[in-house]
This record gives sequence, structure tokens and C-alpha cells, in this order.
Amino acid sequence: MAKRLEYKHALAIRWLHWINFPLLAVMIWSGLLIYWANSVYGIKLFGYELFHFFPKGFFETLGIPFRLAEGMALHFFFMWLFLINGILYVAYTVISGEWRALVPVRGSFRRALQVTLYDLRLSKHHPPQGKYNDAQRIAYTGVIVMGAGSILTGLAIYKPVSFAWLTWLLGGYEWARWEHFWLTVLYVLFFLTHVAQVARAGWNNFRSMITGYELVKVDATPIENTMPETMSPETGGVRS
Repeated sequence: MAKRLEYKHALAIRWLHWINFPLLAVMIWSGLLIYWANSVYGIKLFGYELFHFFPKGFFETLGIPFRLAEGMALHFFFMWLFLINGILYVAYTVISGEWRALVPVRGSFRRALQVTLYDLRLSKHHPPQGKYNDAQRIAYTGVIVMGAGSILTGLAIYKPVSFAWLTWLLGGYEWARWEHFWLTVLYVLFFLTHVAQVARAGWNNFRSMITGYELVKVDATPIENTMPETMSPETGGVRS
């Protein structure tokens, strides 16, 4: 079976995707520098804490303690770049029509479950793959919603007086901070899953996000002559 290069990702999508990666990394890192000063969250069951975010050794190993001012300066500066990049990405997908391939459609959740079972090798049924499969549609749309949530909760805890109405809508300062934290945890989980899926898909998929082109298989089987035997291929008339 022959192969050919097929255009998959526009230049704007690729640039905005790769710019977002270091921006999000800096946001998470600077967020940890801030969180160290009041690390109150954990996973609890029946009043017993199973895991605390984060153990003292975690902060000390990464050299995070006593860097609160640095963390706040980085976080509040890169927040605006993260916001601008997100707005540009959403605007481009809307104007270009890319959103049609990105947003979940009817039946996406059912097919996403089939994709998950196939990826886990629990099913041999491989649902149809468009530009994005249905699991990707849900994940990529979800991460955009998460980005909006991070900005809103971040503004609520950054300026709780100036954005008092927003802080109130989010349940108050403590609730907004709690929501902001868990959105960050979801970002990390998404990133780990995304990297694993990219590694599983291989170089061809990764290349499409760098060059814009993906190598696809093309059926090169020659079309057989289906003309009736009584017809002449030269003249289109009946053979003598």
C-alpha cells in the first residue's frame, strides 16, 4: 500500500500549541512556589489523609521553599500570556472552522468509551478515526474549558476584592482556591496522558504537529477493467 503526505495541522494551530506548552509549565512551576506557603490540600477518606499535596521532602528536593515572592511575580506575569494565547487559539478555531473537528458531537461519549477500550486492548473494535477521534474531541475540548476555569478561578483569588462578584459566584475565596488547585492537578494528568498517547501513536503523529503533514496510507490497487466483453475499448462499440 502506497503512502503520501497529507496536510493535517495549520501553522497557527501548531504555533499556539507549542507556545502553550512552556507557558503552562511556567504557570504550574510558579504555582508550586506559591502553594508552598499554604499547602493545605490532600486526599482524605473517612477523615484519614491518604496523601498530602505535597510532602515536605517534595518541596525541599525541588528547592521550592521561601520563593513565594518569585512565584507570585512569575505567575501573575505569565498568566496574561497564557490568557492571550488561549484567546488566540479559540478565536482561530472558530474563525477557521477548526472547531467542527474539535468539539464533541452526538455519540462522541459512547465512541470515546470504545476508543478507550481499544487503546487498553480490551476490545478489538476500532471506532472510525477522523482528524481527531471522539476521545480526543472530548479531551481537547475539556482542556480548553479547564483553561477558562483556571483563568476565572485565578482572577478570583488574585483580585478577590476587584472581582468580588466572580469570587462569590465560585463559592468564595477558599472554594475558588480549591477549584484552581484541582484544575492544575487535572492539567498534569492530561499532560501525562497526552504524552503517553503521542508516544503510542509514534513519530508520524508527532511530526504532523511540527511540520503540519502526516504520512497516510493510500490504496494503490489498480482499477480493473469492468467493461463488458462485447464492448470495444477503442471505439466504445460492439466488437465484430
